[in-house]
Formats: sequence, structure tokens, C-alpha cells
Amino acid sequence: MALQDLSESLATSLETLSPSLVGVHARRRYGVSGTVWTDDTVVTTHHTTERDEDITIQLHGGETRSASLIGRDPTTDLALLKVEGGGLNAPTWQGGEDVRVGHLVLMAGRRKENVRASLGIVSTLGESWHTRAGGHIRRALRTDAQPFRGFSGGPLVSASGGVLGVNTSALSRGGSTTIPTETVERVAKTLLEHGRMPRPYLGVGVQPVRLPEGYSEQRTGLLLISVAPESSGAKAGLVLGDTLLELSGTPRNYQLRHFDDLQAALREDLIDQEVTFKVLRGGEVREVNVTLSERS
Repeated sequence: MALQDLSESLATSLETLSPSLVGVHARRRYGVSGTVWTDDTVVTTHHTTERDEDITIQLHGGETRSASLIGRDPTTDLALLKVEGGGLNAPTWQGGEDVRVGHLVLMAGRRKENVRASLGIVSTLGESWHTRAGGHIRRALRTDAQPFRGFSGGPLVSASGGVLGVNTSALSRGGSTTIPTETVERVAKTLLEHGRMPRPYLGVGVQPVRLPEGYSEQRTGLLLISVAPESSGAKAGLVLGDTLLELSGTPRNYQLRHFDDLQAALREDLIDQEVTFKVLRGGEVREVNVTLSERS
């Protein structure tokens, strides 16, 4: 009876959530999923939203609506859509404070009029992290649920029926990652206000190079191969041939060994803030203070 009761509970949770789960058609290939954010907005994934307009949303019951792009954040793979007509059913978005490894979860998606689901457990729950493009994700959240085709943009559902986040196949190699509710909330609110995610702009092109022995404990740094005129880097005095070693003046110091390290270090909360780069120039290690402007 216990298993039957659990089965009924999970099915009921998914049935309750179903009106908040939509299909999204914003590219030439097969559609994906979306999760209602407010009564007239839907959150989905950036990598599956290839058009800004002429987007179609399929609601619970088969009704279709037109939608347009409010904004997108490639660094966290989130996009926010405006749905004509409003009146959508927002789910209960649940924070991750009560989530533990081993908890049962459902990964959900919509294909045409049908809701699809995959059962699994929370397999990874960790600290905040940065994507390869520099997006800040509030916590690491992964499951062993099977992500079927079209599940990107759909919700991860707790056993109680709350939405723990939005699933994406674009932020990790193989499998699916869940963007937690806290990150979805931060990005969605910013997109509603600005239509984009503000990002700091250093204005340099870099490539990894091996460092001479004795200059740093790290093996590689980032050689500047271009510096855009009037950029933050140019105004601070960074020049071609400089090698970036480290960024400080932030909540943590970042060793700059690969391009991804620089992307991760340039967080959105550093706009208009002064940071310090440790630079190798002409055989000497020196510090350069840079006030980071917003990318236009």
C-alpha cells in the first residue's frame, strides 16, 4: 500500500502542475517545454529559443497562444517569454533549502497536449557555481531522472508538487542540469526590468599561454591579444602582450588560467566596481586596477 500511495501522490502532484507546464515552439526543430512564471510570462531555455517573435505557446488542454521574447540570458541558459492574453496558472516555486540528496523528484515536459515525466532522485546537491559563459548558478542540482527530448525548459518537481527549478541540457556535457528556483527568480526579475542581463565588460581578447617558471604558482595565464579602444581594460592601462594572472577585489580571488576562468570571474554584480588584476608585463608582475563598465 505504501508504494501505491506514493505512486498516487506523485501522479496527483504532476496532474496539479500540468496547467503550469506549456509547450514552446521557438525554433525550426521539435518544440520544447516551458514553465509558467507569472500570469502572462513563461520561462524556458535560451538555447532552444531561436526566434524573438513568432513564438507559439501550447497550453494545457491544447489551446495555442502567440508569445514574444522579453529577454534572454545565455550565461544561465534562461529566456523569458510574454504570452498574449495572460491568465496563465503559475505553479508553486520552491526553494532548495529543504531539498536533500536522495529525495524523489519528477522531471516534466510537454509534447503537444501530453505531459511527460521521468522519475528520479536528487543525485547531486552542492554549492553555487559558474557556467562556462560566466553565469552564476545558485546551487548545483542534478538528478538521475531521464531527460527525454523536449524536456529543456520544463520543471523539476518535488514530491510535494513544488517546482525546484528549470531543466536544461545545455549547461553540462551529457545529461541534464536543473537551474534552481533562486537563480530563475533572479534572472527572470532582471529580464522583466531590463530586457537583458547586465554584464561587466573588460574589452579584451585573450588566449591561454604557459608561464615562465618562477613568476606564479599556476602554469598558465591569459595573454591579451586585443584590447578594445575606450573599453574598461584600455582605460585602466591594459595593453597588448600583458598576461592576466589573477583577479581580486571580489568576494573571492580568481586565478586566470583559461578563458572560462575570466568569464566566471566577470560577474554581473561587479558592474561599476573596481577590481584588481595581477598582470605579468615585461617580465615583472604588477597590479592594475580596473573599474568595470557595463557591456552595451
